[in-house]
Amino acid sequence: MPIGIDVSTEMRRRTASWVAREIMPHEPQIRAWLARKRIALDDIDEVVQEAYCRLALLDGVGHIENPKAYFFSIVRNLLIRRLKRQRIVPFEAIAEIDSYCDETPLPDRIAGGRMDLARVACFIAALPERCRNVVQLRKVEGWSQKRIAEHLGISEKAVEKQVWLGIKAIRLAWARWEEEGAAHVELAPRMTEARK
Repeated sequence: MPIGIDVSTEMRRRTASWVAREIMPHEPQIRAWLARKRIALDDIDEVVQEAYCRLALLDGVGHIENPKAYFFSIVRNLLIRRLKRQRIVPFEAIAEIDSYCDETPLPDRIAGGRMDLARVACFIAALPERCRNVVQLRKVEGWSQKRIAEHLGISEKAVEKQVWLGIKAIRLAWARWEEEGAAHVELAPRMTEARK
């Protein structure tokens, strides 16, 4: 940090840079959304300006994981507050704005997806070697059956059968895990069931 520049000035510069990079590109989308809600152009300008002022007052932006959703949330809340202050407010306008739903998955859904992915990876790892290699190449890496067959020196029919057996074993393991609520289910013994 250059001599003579205090910490608060540096933080404001960082916040301004972050706003320019992470927030401003979403302004046209926000303005279009407000216009679709039949908000007057002057009111749109005021709401957007007030949202930028709110961002400028933040002590830091490190806690913001999704800048677009954060900006939309500020604008939405400011708009609701503005509409509620008006003497005559169309009920539909508030209901429509209240119903705005951000498409970004919630943190608990992201964490749950990661846990499910880790669980499937454990189930794949427990497959017999040949089956594991085929399933990994086909379902995870996205290789074609022909390429896998050439790579492993087996027939395409064998590749198809190994994928089928592997997926069946993973489904059985998943169902067993759900029934038992177990943290980990052994898959190898289930491979014999999958072959039936």
